[in-house]
Amino acid sequence: MLHAIDTLVPPLTADLQAQLALHFPQRTLELAGARQAVRECGAGPAIVLLHGIGSGSASWLQVAQELGQSARVIAWDAPGYGDSTPLRALAPDASDYAERLLQMLDALDIQRCVLVGHSLGAITATAFASGVHQQRISRLVLISPAQGYGHPSRALQRQEVRNKRLRALDQLGIQGMAEQRSAYMLSPHASPKAHAWVQWNMARLNPEGYRQAIELLCGDDLLRHAPLSMPCEVHCGEADRITAPESCLTLAKALCGTFNLIADAGHASPIEQPCVVAGRLACAIKESLTGASL
Repeated sequence: MLHAIDTLVPPLTADLQAQLALHFPQRTLELAGARQAVRECGAGPAIVLLHGIGSGSASWLQVAQELGQSARVIAWDAPGYGDSTPLRALAPDASDYAERLLQMLDALDIQRCVLVGHSLGAITATAFASGVHQQRISRLVLISPAQGYGHPSRALQRQEVRNKRLRALDQLGIQGMAEQRSAYMLSPHASPKAHAWVQWNMARLNPEGYRQAIELLCGDDLLRHAPLSMPCEVHCGEADRITAPESCLTLAKALCGTFNLIADAGHASPIEQPCVVAGRLACAIKESLTGASL
């Protein structure tokens, strides 16, 4: 699928795009009635990465390059993102995304893995980790998790968020949203290259998939899927303005998980501090193999 931004290769992201094709290539799986785009590199214990609402599998590039030296790293483009077929339901919940994730794991013959969810991806990750196939997840890692607005107490916020996001999509389009929101994803000290990479990833969104993701954000609640049977850890950029450290700490406590800040990072910490995030995930893989808890 050709995106408009691909025809304008920004100098700041040209090398990252080249690395993406060479070191973290995409392939498409043919599932039951659906296409599923994934990127993969490395060999060893499996770790599966789920991106947020304004991103895609390519956002994990630099993290994957680090982790791929000792692990099998898989990142999906969520349903409706990239070349992945949207879900059938117009307003899907986390169970719909988790079902596609199960199909992907089966197609890749991944029987056990560390599962990582960033931002909105944390809701899908938690839903899968609490479901009937929870034994396939050795450890759950949530990075700047979005809780969602599905709880009855958040009904007013839910309507405001849905209206705001749909209005922005209609008025600005994907490209305009990418230009306006990319800076909000990062800390005040983020590099121009990090800004450009966040914007490049956001500009590749598909309206249909984004609309479905808005329904997931507004209609589901991460804590609905608690408690968990496996160890859980939560990480958050210390300068995160979207899922603030205080809210991430509250989620970590509710999930009986550990909590750690990521210095010099905003919401898009896998792009802004990829080496730090990769280090945290490498530790999670090691802990999952030893059965120890942090």
